[in-house]
This record gives sequence, structure tokens and C-alpha cells, in this order.
Amino acid sequence: LDLPYDLSNVFFIATANTLETIPAPLLDRMEVIELSGYTADEKFHIGREHLIPEAMEENGLKDGDVKIGDDTLRAIISDYTMEAGVRGLKKQLNVIARTAAEKIVSGTAPKSFAVRPEDLEDILGRRVFRHDVAQEANAPGVVTGLAWTPVGGEILFIEATDMPGSNQVILTGQLGDVMKESARISLSLLKSRLPVNAVHFKDRDIHIHVPSGAVPKDGPSAGVTIFTALASLVTGIAVDSRLAMTGEVTLSGKVLPIGGLKEKLLAADRAGIRRVLIPKDNVEDLKEIPQEVRSRIRIIPV
Repeated sequence: LDLPYDLSNVFFIATANTLETIPAPLLDRMEVIELSGYTADEKFHIGREHLIPEAMEENGLKDGDVKIGDDTLRAIISDYTMEAGVRGLKKQLNVIARTAAEKIVSGTAPKSFAVRPEDLEDILGRRVFRHDVAQEANAPGVVTGLAWTPVGGEILFIEATDMPGSNQVILTGQLGDVMKESARISLSLLKSRLPVNAVHFKDRDIHIHVPSGAVPKDGPSAGVTIFTALASLVTGIAVDSRLAMTGEVTLSGKVLPIGGLKEKLLAADRAGIRRVLIPKDNVEDLKEIPQEVRSRIRIIPV
């Protein structure tokens, strides 16, 4: 409108899922407040106490017109949303409410319409998201790690194997430069700490792979996991499949702190992990972890 307007008393608040897309000069002038994502239990209670009543009201339904059981709500959260917040959950509940309203008005469903877990595929379509879970057993060279993403934590599997070759290191899984450096540091550390076991690598190639090759991965926090996978490979000792770990490792063997611990531990709990190794310097971050999660997982600082 090309009109002057006094913004001196205006306080701007902006939200973002990631800081990476914010220009550096603008970010430098911001006060950043980081809020961690909701746990599955928190999403459940938000959905039950707030989002479901809102969806019913917005679609002209009354209490008792649609019944969404606890198992159904948990299935929606785990199979049809992948987010730190509850925006996607609200959208899915609105879809259910609209579908129920249409069926009730058309007379194709009773006035009290119950939505069961097995009904979700007909209403919301096929299952959208699948989270990895702990395997029954890990072969030597396979270790469970933890990763942070903008929509929450995930577990990931680091796989290492060797084959006849010329002492080359093959890295696959769409790894970023920092993660590739972590792999090389882990291999050098292994050769220095286990020289007897690592001597046969002289005439062999080592292949390190992180599944879900279509998903880019980066960061130093998988260093401990990569080192453990290589140690498991050369010693032939399998690592407990219910054990996960996270932490940056240095060439001298020190374990450095990492970020996103809450999201990683929530992912571990969801995947059925029962023990997690974390850096000692991250112990103070445990106060952010819900008590119900800490009661199910044994957290071991290293």
C-alpha cells in the first residue's frame, strides 16, 4: 500500500521445523527458543482431550456420534502421522469426522459410529508411515543407532561387512561428509585399539552401509555406533539387538556429546530398545526425558 506504519512496538514471533532454511543474517538477529516434540503419550492425551472434540464440533457432530477407541487413536498416531507436533494428527481426525458425518447423514452408518483400528485403511487409506523396530537378533557387524530428524527421532541400523579386496572403505546409504568422516575415524581408531583383530583388513575391503538409502543422513553422532559395528565385525561378537547407542567419537577414543537426545530416546522406546548408551556429557539432558520413558529404558552414560 506504500503507507508508513510504526512497527516499533510490534513483537514478531516466527516458527519453523528446522533452522537450516533460515538465512544466516536473519537467524543471527533472532532469539531462538527450541521446543522438543511431543511424546506418543502426550500426543494421545492431546488428541483425546482436545483434538477429537474439536474435530467433532467442526464437522457438526455431537458427543457420542463417533467413538474413537484408545487403540484406534494410538494406531493413527503411529501409522498415519510422523511429526514432532500434532498438526497431522488433527488433519487425520478431521478426515475421520467428515467421513463419519457423511455416513451418518446418508444413513449408511448407525448414529453411534465406532471407528476401529481395522477401519482406518478404508477411511484414511493404506498405512503411510512405518517405524523401524528392534530386530530379534543382530548379526556380527550390525548395530542399532539413534538419529534425530526434524519430525522426531528414529532408530537406524549400521551394517558393516568385509570382502576380499585392496584395503578400501566403501560407504553407502546416502551419507553426508560429516558421517563419512566419522566412519573413517572409527576405522582408524579400531585399527589402533585392536591391531591384532584388524590386521586381516590389509587384503580386504570394508563396506559400511546405513539402510534406507533414499534418505540423506549426516552428522557425527553415529561415530560410536559405526565403531561398535566395526569392532563387532572383526571380533565376530554380535551386539544385543535391544541395545542402541549415540555419540560422536574422536580419534583418541573420547565420546563427545550430541544433540536431540530426547527425540532419540523416545524413538528407542517406541522401537522396543531396552538399553541405550549416551555420552556422559549428555547426562544433564536426561531431566527433559519423561519419567515413563526413563523407567522403561536403562540409560548408560559412557
